[in-house]
Amino acid sequence: MTDAELADIVTQALFSIAPDLEGEVIDFDVPLREQFEIDSMDFLNFVIALHKATGIEIPEKAYPELGSVSGAVAYLRAHASRT
Repeated sequence: MTDAELADIVTQALFSIAPDLEGEVIDFDVPLREQFEIDSMDFLNFVIALHKATGIEIPEKAYPELGSVSGAVAYLRAHASRT
């Protein structure tokens, strides 16, 4: 998958847990929790949505890497070939 495709998956996962964000400008490098009011449960649902969309296992120790869209794309790219 390309980075653009992965970014689309990440943003769609974000919109699935916070549909009111759709249409908002997202800075891919700024942590999601700084940009939006995302609590721990929302973040967990975001991780679950990423897993469902990609099939990539995301252990809890990797959660910090998923804090921004860019970070999530990098994580998914690095682990996509392992699925």
